[in-house]
Amino acid sequence: MPVLDSYLFFNGNCAQAMRFYEKTLGGKLETMMTYAEAPPEARQPGADDRIMHASLNIDGRRLMASDAPPNQPVQGMHGFSLSLGYASVDEARRVFDALSAGGKVTMPVSKTFWAEAFGMLTDQFGTHWMVSGGGQA
Repeated sequence: MPVLDSYLFFNGNCAQAMRFYEKTLGGKLETMMTYAEAPPEARQPGADDRIMHASLNIDGRRLMASDAPPNQPVQGMHGFSLSLGYASVDEARRVFDALSAGGKVTMPVSKTFWAEAFGMLTDQFGTHWMVSGGGQA
């Protein structure tokens, strides 16, 4: 059976974002490889300090990411949100508050017909999140 995980692209701040997600979501950063660490044929001019591949393990699921090469900038994250579901309302609110610091809340955490707590935000790195707690995932 296939596994479906998410892969994000950044413009030079992938390392900062993935360390923030590791701390905030309680995962384990398993890989953080720069372009400089890649074989010569995979390197990109001017990208040695950028992240070629990062992998964050969160309870057996992976959030993966990389920086785009300088000559191929990402035009922002559009058309999706990452969804986090917690059994506890308190845990959902804690993570929501941490992710929203420096970002923009698009829907404050509130009770809905499907969860005791649900909110939406765009974090400081431009990633869109939906966080729920105390109900269906």
